[in-house]
Amino acid sequence: MLKQKIFDLLKSPDFNQQLNPLKGFPFPKILNHLFAALCSEDEEIKWHAVTAMGFLVADLAERDLEGARNILRRMMWSLNEESGGIGWGLPEAMGEILARNENLAREFSPLLVSYLQPDGNFLEFEPLQRGVLWAIARLAESHPQILQFLEADSYLLAFLSSPDAPARGYAILALGKIGKKESLLGLEAYLQDETEIPLYENQEFRRVRISQLAWEARKLSLGFDTREQDPESAFEPSRYPPRKV
Repeated sequence: MLKQKIFDLLKSPDFNQQLNPLKGFPFPKILNHLFAALCSEDEEIKWHAVTAMGFLVADLAERDLEGARNILRRMMWSLNEESGGIGWGLPEAMGEILARNENLAREFSPLLVSYLQPDGNFLEFEPLQRGVLWAIARLAESHPQILQFLEADSYLLAFLSSPDAPARGYAILALGKIGKKESLLGLEAYLQDETEIPLYENQEFRRVRISQLAWEARKLSLGFDTREQDPESAFEPSRYPPRKV
């Protein structure tokens, strides 16, 4: 059964070596199984599905950009209240896809950021908020200038006071990766936050203290890293502007 084969690959100890073989499966069928895997209560299956979705959709975008756009639009619809669903794992998958393809990042980053905007497409459900924050951190690894242009940091700052520890931690992680120094100066208060949170990063699972994330992010404001470039040179307004969905 194809579904079981896909789930076995997602649980494989050598998962990183299984990404290319995934291309050998019929794309529509594997895509549907990966959507299902995003809803899994097994964290390993869920997060490896995020990686696999990003890998396969970014690969699709290289030969069929409109097809990749349609998959992202399907995710957008599923996150819409009118869809009747919850959208488990979809923000994370969107972030992974955008991190892997610059064309898609330029078009859909405004939409991703809008999920944090009170006057945008704000997602109130806490697990989805965590997903968006993680997705923005993931996107910032590849395209920080786009997020600088969109002033994503201004929306991340609101989550620093969240009672939800993973949301706090992922917001700090994203701020550090975006690298706007003026947004990092206020992280000193979190250097004493010893709360541990789960983190999936570089296709590995670990637990990390929020204080560690704050320290790593704050190093940027002290001049240990220079990420900032002219953000407008890195981003062109999309033909698909952010809109209510």
